Amino acid sequence: MNLPQFFVAGIFLAVVTALVFTRARPSLVFATAAGVCFLGGLVPAESVLQKAVNPGLVTLVALLLASVGLEKARWLRAFSEGLINGSLKSSLARLTAATALSSAFLNNTAVVAALASSVKSQRRYPAAKLLLPLSYAAILGGTLTLIGTSTNLIVNSFVLDRGLPGLDFFAFLPVGLAATGVGLVVLMLCNRLLPDGGAVEEPVTNYLLEAEVIPDSPLDGNSVEQNNLRQLETLYLIEIVRNGQSISPVAPTEVVRSGDKLIFSGDVRDLDRLQAIEGLRLFALEDKKLQLDLTEVVLTPSSSIIGETLKSCQFRTRFDAAVVAMRRGGDRLSGKLGEIELRAGDSLLLAVGPDFKHHRNIDKNFYVISGQQLQRQLSRRDSWLVGLGFAGVVAGAALGIFTLLKGLVVLLGGMIALKIVSTSELQRRFPFQIWLIIASALVLAEAFAGSGLADSLASGLRGTVAGAGPYVGLVGVFLLTLALTELMTNNAAAALAFPLAWSLAESFGVSWMPFVMAVAYGASASFLTPFGYQTNLMVQNLGGYHLRDFFRAGLPLAIAYSITVLALLPLVFPFTP
Repeated sequence: MNLPQFFVAGIFLAVVTALVFTRARPSLVFATAAGVCFLGGLVPAESVLQKAVNPGLVTLVALLLASVGLEKARWLRAFSEGLINGSLKSSLARLTAATALSSAFLNNTAVVAALASSVKSQRRYPAAKLLLPLSYAAILGGTLTLIGTSTNLIVNSFVLDRGLPGLDFFAFLPVGLAATGVGLVVLMLCNRLLPDGGAVEEPVTNYLLEAEVIPDSPLDGNSVEQNNLRQLETLYLIEIVRNGQSISPVAPTEVVRSGDKLIFSGDVRDLDRLQAIEGLRLFALEDKKLQLDLTEVVLTPSSSIIGETLKSCQFRTRFDAAVVAMRRGGDRLSGKLGEIELRAGDSLLLAVGPDFKHHRNIDKNFYVISGQQLQRQLSRRDSWLVGLGFAGVVAGAALGIFTLLKGLVVLLGGMIALKIVSTSELQRRFPFQIWLIIASALVLAEAFAGSGLADSLASGLRGTVAGAGPYVGLVGVFLLTLALTELMTNNAAAALAFPLAWSLAESFGVSWMPFVMAVAYGASASFLTPFGYQTNLMVQNLGGYHLRDFFRAGLPLAIAYSITVLALLPLVFPFTP
């Protein structure tokens, strides 16, 4: 390899290392790498600017902005109400099928957020039996159409960047439909591998909340048993923090002292039991401006407060909300709430102030799961107008009457004209992180190809599998992308794997289509960890799942999905151009 190739190889290695082994934001990692390529003279300024307005990337942005209006429509939440009834198997079948179908056309994060509320509020079955299948079904449904997942549109952006016509709207359907069908059957058969999540009557028992014994409290000097702190039914005293030291487990004979922080686990809907105890103070509920109609949120991977504590990030001031309780999957949290380091996927229960819903940074930091509605629900008329308008855009684009981008632009204009969305709302929801990742990845791909590194690697890989044919290379691309998406994110995995897949197809002298599709389907196969796909991260805490739960339930699904995809790819997309 020559010097430019070594330089680009070092950049790619640094990107993968940063994404896998550090907490650096993917957008920052990709932008830094693209900046190095530009400053190093590997990519000219004109190309960098062209990548920023790539038609496929602009289409992805327009779709995500259009989803802001679709999220307000009434029909998705109304439809979700009747999904869970009858037996567990029939409820699971309806829930997963409806989720997969919805995710083929709608933003799957919004679909999961809407349906998760119904799953959590129902009392028929443990939420843990339904939430992970909900996420998996959303991932599977995203493989059905061009707009089903951002991954497909990202791959389309790379294809357009090569000067070729974009992928057809239903190009993903034949393989995606088979993989989704097989996946839903596996979910039904393997549901017993999921945890029960405790009793149905106590769906939120893993939440952690904190109370302080005030000075001169009548509790001071009496034991836990004498203070009746063992008789709160759905709230359990699991820890006492005294002078920075933890006392756990808490014995009934343990004497309570003024200044003690009492850490409870249990059903936060029974907070009034703690409020009724004289001498206990709950900081989050002291401010009379805060509403006690609690709002449940999940921290997004792009949240600016990840790695900080509630105290250090000045949570109350920043969001006009106080954290009443916290939950982290099936893991047990310890210590004072204000001193626990926040992580992506943490569930928080908030007592919110009147300005909470108006803060510009809410959508960037949280997925809102339940509680106060941060967006007004559309009227029935507007809901139908949005739904029919979006259906018209999809139909027109699928039939080739107009491009998807043109249809989305018209739809967004209509939403603004009807005041379904406002320009300030669209500005706030602009997917800057995704835009920056994909634009930067396109720059990296050009440096990868322009330096000759892509061809060198592809030739080397072809030599390694000499005599085995292009199918072995196809399998390798799929498995590499699948591994990357489990270690980082689906979008980052697709961005990194595409240049290699394209060069490998050229090296074999075969059609690029099966290799590109292998990247798309591989990047959507995030079933083994909660980190690769944002819907997995959302349900991790809501269902109280451990990492082992994802692996145990996701492994049969990943195997069945992979076998189906790899068997059909060369049949649906032949190697011969």
